[in-house]
Amino acid sequence: MRNCWILVLIILVSVFACQRNPLKIDVSDIEITQEFKSYDKALLETTEQLEMTVPKLEQEYGRFFELFNFHMIGIGGPEQADFLPQLKSFVADTMIVNLKQQTDKLIDREELADEFQQAFKHYHYYFPEKVVPNIYTCISGLNQSVVVADSLIGISLDRYLGANSYYYPRLGIPAYKIRNMYPQKIVPDAMYFWGATEFPISAKASKVVESMVHQGSLLYFVEAMMPDAPDSVVVGYTGAQLTFCENSEAAMWSYMAEQNLLFSTNRMDIKRYVDDGPYTSSFSTESPGRVGAWLGWQIVRSYMRKNPETTLKQLMENHDYLGILNQSGYQPE
Repeated sequence: MRNCWILVLIILVSVFACQRNPLKIDVSDIEITQEFKSYDKALLETTEQLEMTVPKLEQEYGRFFELFNFHMIGIGGPEQADFLPQLKSFVADTMIVNLKQQTDKLIDREELADEFQQAFKHYHYYFPEKVVPNIYTCISGLNQSVVVADSLIGISLDRYLGANSYYYPRLGIPAYKIRNMYPQKIVPDAMYFWGATEFPISAKASKVVESMVHQGSLLYFVEAMMPDAPDSVVVGYTGAQLTFCENSEAAMWSYMAEQNLLFSTNRMDIKRYVDDGPYTSSFSTESPGRVGAWLGWQIVRSYMRKNPETTLKQLMENHDYLGILNQSGYQPE
């Protein structure tokens, strides 16, 4: 009888060990230094004349001030004669005012700052030698969602107002992009772009499957930074699209293998399976875009399960994408 209970205990321990997500780590004791600064409030809520505000913004926000003006709203720098008139026009624009009001209603900056803190505590855990970037929020007039520099991430909050935003369809933004323009996507998007900047694809990678595995590693990176986030939020799929992928995984993989697409170096093939879009043309219109990235994610997950001694750092710095595939044992059924 005693041996029977020992056997049951071993089975239960094994089951719970299999179910445990190794990415769910305790980061409560990890301390990081990260500033969260609302450039949108500093610029759009000032009671001073802009002539007085600009030098202060330039001094306080430094590199982000430059990125915002040059790359996000495209008006150049203070040394240009038309800079101040253009900035005044931007600040007074009715759309900008309305976007700011909507942003204030929909996005809690304190909650957002905490989400970034939690994500970058995970980042510091895995990459203690790397810089933790400061976070800057802004209203960009629906331009770039995320900008990344050496030690900062800039977020255009007006790009995350939800699928029902009045402005998005009127500006011609495709429906498949609008679907992911909601507040819960802010941190996953930022972490994805930070990961893509820190761990770019090898210049030697030329095959479809190499891009798939690299994209898969970036999705795994986001998953590691936000282990409680649903898969649908990490990859940007609806529940129905995620179900399609899960149900069609083996069929999609077999099709790509049988059609000799995995080792294709055709740039259009890479775009078809890795880049975003309304759906993937080789499959049903019910399929999401970038199914190659999702398949790459499953390859990387399989690789990490089969090689538990591999650290996230080793994964992200590994440019042998074919080696990852071969060592993953990936074979969907």
